[in-house]
Amino acid sequence: MRMSTPDKSPFLDDDLAPPVRAFRATLYLAQRLRYLMDERLRADGLTTQQAALLTLVGALGTPSLKQAAAGLGSTHQNVAQLVQALQRKGLLEVRDDPADGRRKLLAVTEASRAYWAARDDGDHAAVAGWFTALSPAELGTFAALTDRLVHALDQRRLP
Repeated sequence: MRMSTPDKSPFLDDDLAPPVRAFRATLYLAQRLRYLMDERLRADGLTTQQAALLTLVGALGTPSLKQAAAGLGSTHQNVAQLVQALQRKGLLEVRDDPADGRRKLLAVTEASRAYWAARDDGDHAAVAGWFTALSPAELGTFAALTDRLVHALDQRRLP
């Protein structure tokens, strides 16, 4: 395996086919960004996955557990564990669905809203700092390409 620079991730071989290299680079980037955000959230006893669920629920209003799992691209069981942890922390509520008593709906709490309002600016600044290797134009292109790929993947049926 030939590497062009010694500081690259060992699984980003220059000889890889572009789709495989893009996959590996994206996976590495996602893991690295998740680690960085986990570090920011650790003092408050939260994880990036928990924050992602709160963000999703806040955006959707009162999704079901199934809708939240689909939105996160995760399993029902994994999201149920996140929900339990966030309930214990007072950041998420589980409500009965008035239209279907068998179904539960998720909702962020006022404590969650207040928590994120107090830290969003700092988190947004940190995230901006993680992308300073890209110019504003490159970052716009990166975001547009990522959006396009996510949309295309969402159109495919899962195996």
